[in-house]
Amino acid sequence: MTRTATANSANQLFWVADQVIAKDFPPVSSALRDPDGLLAIGGDLSPARLLVAYRRGIFPWFSSGQPILWWSPNPRCVLEPDKLKVSRSLQKTLRQARYRITCNQAFGEVINACTRKEQVETDTWITPEVIDAYTRLHEGGHVLSVESWDQNGLAGGLYGVIIGRIFFGESMFSRRPDASKAALAGLCQALQQGGFRLIDCQVYSRHLHSLGAVPIPRELFVNILDQYCDREAFAGWQEGLASP
Repeated sequence: MTRTATANSANQLFWVADQVIAKDFPPVSSALRDPDGLLAIGGDLSPARLLVAYRRGIFPWFSSGQPILWWSPNPRCVLEPDKLKVSRSLQKTLRQARYRITCNQAFGEVINACTRKEQVETDTWITPEVIDAYTRLHEGGHVLSVESWDQNGLAGGLYGVIIGRIFFGESMFSRRPDASKAALAGLCQALQQGGFRLIDCQVYSRHLHSLGAVPIPRELFVNILDQYCDREAFAGWQEGLASP
């Protein structure tokens, strides 16, 4: 996914006000007409602004040294919790209980491990500013981490934003085979118990497709957000994320 704005495209973008939050994003239909859907530029990463953005199908993604860029891809890549594709190797890993799964036990370690993974693959978007912003959301109960552990410590994990019955996936990492996939499998099972509708995977990739994620029209995605972001998850759903 492209994370840069050219001078020509920037002239067409909506500039986000520094102070106004409730009405500082245009309709997602006004995003640039490419699959990445660059929508707006500027603003900040305050918890209030981030929650407004996610509710509307918008998320920040930018590299160090850039202004904040806001995106709303069309189509949108999503995974229904009961549609996770479990490979034979992952089935074996889960059957053998190779990893212990926990929830919110090592958020700081998880997001920093995702940062190091991003730095290996490309110029990381998980900057210190992003870490600080999502840590504040985590402290407010809107960001959840799932961890996979083995005898050597943290083996993999993922984190994402929770609003109502939607989980907005942000990043995942693995230090051992199938560790992040085991965390995802545990998350999907718990989300089913909580009555969650979707995991937002943002942008389509072959890897995500191999896990069961599919592209859907942005308009449909936004309609689902309107229906499920205000619905509370079933009580106790996170208990399903704690394995022995």
